This record gives sequence, structure tokens and C-alpha cells, in this order.
Amino acid sequence: MVLRDSHNRTIRDLRISLTDRCNFRCFYCLPNGEPPLARKETILTFEEIARVAKIFVDLGVEKVRLTGGEPLIRRDVPLLVEQLAKLKPSLRDIALTTNGFDFPRHAAALKAAGLDRVTLSLDSLDAKNFEDITGVDALAKVLDAIAAAKEYGFAPVKLNAVIVCGRNDHELVDFARFARDNNVAMRFIEFMPLDSGHEWSRDLVVSGKEIFAAIDAVFPLALVGETRGSETSWKYRFSDGSPGEIGIIAPVTEMFCGQCSRIRLTADGQIRTCLFSTTEHDLRSFLRSGASDAEVADFIRGVTLKKEPRHYINDPAFTPASRTMSFIGG
Repeated sequence: MVLRDSHNRTIRDLRISLTDRCNFRCFYCLPNGEPPLARKETILTFEEIARVAKIFVDLGVEKVRLTGGEPLIRRDVPLLVEQLAKLKPSLRDIALTTNGFDFPRHAAALKAAGLDRVTLSLDSLDAKNFEDITGVDALAKVLDAIAAAKEYGFAPVKLNAVIVCGRNDHELVDFARFARDNNVAMRFIEFMPLDSGHEWSRDLVVSGKEIFAAIDAVFPLALVGETRGSETSWKYRFSDGSPGEIGIIAPVTEMFCGQCSRIRLTADGQIRTCLFSTTEHDLRSFLRSGASDAEVADFIRGVTLKKEPRHYINDPAFTPASRTMSFIGG
């Protein structure tokens, strides 16, 4: 079974947001907070998520990533992972994106439940700057989370840094050195217009080419593979053979929509066919109407055919996404 959109792109990756809530207040995402969604009335239960995930896997999805908000704010996430792990081997990969604040105390249970990979947010290596960016004095906790991820065998350990002009672009070489010293995959992401404070400006975007040049000047890089494929990042190794990896995700200046393989499910059960969609598709109501699995599958196929050909960030008439990142899921 293959799930395709109307542009003949195969959908293999499902990103599931478990909650809109977060215990960080990153300026590029949720600086002032937003009213949380109502709980029982709107948030999908784990049973509903597991059911939907199975239907997606039956349609050909091979990777599931759990996101938020901060997904580990939701109770008993290992129990959901355990349910998803029952879909293996058809489901080849279960991943989690987290800010790391509570990851160490859940790491063992998540690994035992069947989580394959974890991606942690690390937007600064300087404690004061980390607090300025995230609103939380928690760099030490994130460093502990990185250590826990390595201890419990999550591989590769990926670290995300959203690079913003004047905020952390001076740390690019330090991040690369950290990747080398700790044998982790450091991924740099261009600043996107998904913040609740609506402070995004093109002038604040540090381009992927600029990120590459800054690192390559100190630690020469070599491209891994000839193509990015459906992945979001260009991957580089260090030319001198040092461990670690650099990834550059440049959706603003080097869009990769033509190879997009992703679809998203929000915490309140809305399907989003693009990170920057201005419309959503209400799977939750359809799911709760008594629809059979076959009917839900047909609904998903129909929605997938509406997937946008590309995002429109660079168009003069660009309209921001209908919700901000904390509600969409990364």
C-alpha cells in the first residue's frame, strides 16, 4: 500500500503532536504562551492515536515522530510508544522530539517501550544565552538529557538548534565543536515564521549557506551522499574524520517541498498536509463519529490528495500558517 498526494509524492512520515503545552518559552515558537487547548474534549487519547497510526502504517507510512509542544508533558508516553511498537516491522522507526527537560527520567522506559531515536533541542551552549532564548535556565538539564540518550543507546542522537541572527549565530563553530567532541548529529534550522509572537522577519534568517560557510571555514565539511532525498537536512561529515555530523535544514532559502514525504496530526486531531498550511482537516470528529478503519483510511487518502505543492514563504502574498509551531508539532 502506498499513500500518495496529487503531485505523486509518497507519504512515508507521520508526525504526531501529543500536546500543545510546553514548559519552555522559546522566542521563535511560544514566547508569550497561548491559551492551551481544552483537554478531554479535544485532545486525542492514546488509544485514538494508536488506532490512527495503525491506519497510516497500513497505508504505507514507515516513520512516526512524536512531537509537541513538549511531548513529555503528557503522562505515560512510554505506554503510547509501546502501542506503536506493535506496528513494527512495517513501522520502521519511532522517534521523539523533546526539549530534554524531563527526558532523563523517562529515557529507560522509552527505550524499553521501543523508541528508536530521540532529537533534543539545544539552541545555545551558553547558560545565559540559553535562558534568553528559551525563557528557562535549563542548559544543564538538556546536557543531562544528551548524556542519557547516549547512555540508553538512542542512535544517532540528534540536536536541533534554530539559528537566528543576533541571538545564537555567533555559536555556530562552538556547536560544531560540540558535535565533534560528543559524537552527535548537530542540526541547524533556519528561523521560520511560526512563532506566536509574530516577530519573524527575513532579516533574522541566517541562511543554510551562511551556516555552512561559518562552520566549513573552521572545520572543513564533506557532503554525505549525493542527494538529500526526502530528508529535511543536507548532511555533512567532518573532512578530517572526526566523529559527529552536521545537518542543515534550510526551508526558507532552499525549500525541499518537491520531495516532501511528511504529513502531520495535531494534538487535537487535525491533519495538516504542510507545516505552513492555512487549512486543517478534522480527523478527530470523523474518528469519533463511528467511522470504520476503512472509512478513516479513505478520509486520509482524500486529505492527502489536497497536500500543497509547496510552501509560500517567499511569495509576496505569503499568509502565515493557521497555527503556531507549538500547536502544529515540529
